Amino acid sequence: MAKSVATTSAPRLKALYDTQYRSELQAELSLANVHQVPKLEKIVVSVGTGKTKDDKRMLETVKNTLTKVTGQAPVERLAKKSIAGFKIRAKMGAPIGVSVTLRGARMYEFLDRLSNISLPRVRDFHGVKAKGFDKGGNYNLGILEQSIFPELSFEETQVIHGMQVTFVIKNEDKAHSRALLEKFGIPFEKAGGQK
Repeated sequence: MAKSVATTSAPRLKALYDTQYRSELQAELSLANVHQVPKLEKIVVSVGTGKTKDDKRMLETVKNTLTKVTGQAPVERLAKKSIAGFKIRAKMGAPIGVSVTLRGARMYEFLDRLSNISLPRVRDFHGVKAKGFDKGGNYNLGILEQSIFPELSFEETQVIHGMQVTFVIKNEDKAHSRALLEKFGIPFEKAGGQK
């Protein structure tokens, strides 16, 4: 008896990148080689528990949020250094945050939902800040409230917390990273403050 193989199509943004965006970016950025074109490697979504690190209810809320939003179970993060002022001991005690690393199909699906559904739901939204790029060309986006994600019910947004979304991009400079994210539909704020 032959096993049936389930055929799944590639996520919309992945297919667009492979068939259209890669060649467009190569032309627009005047790159000699297709391997120089910026490429999204992974997306890391993290939440720090901060002052509420010892509150089990808060930790469960954060874990539930990340699981529902990303479709993947989060990993607890312990402190790397001891900081007496914050009553934190390295690699001991309660986790100081949780994070999820998305790659492949889940990464592109999360990006699609973030740029087309969640970000437009931000109150008084004029685009994301262009200051979020680091020296390596990776982009960090801070989200103040988890309520912008439609996957969460009203009850699940009663305990408000923010999250950090980091786009890890294989590239050569910040301008190339921005061009890639704009292709994927991330709306950057214009100089005048309007989208």
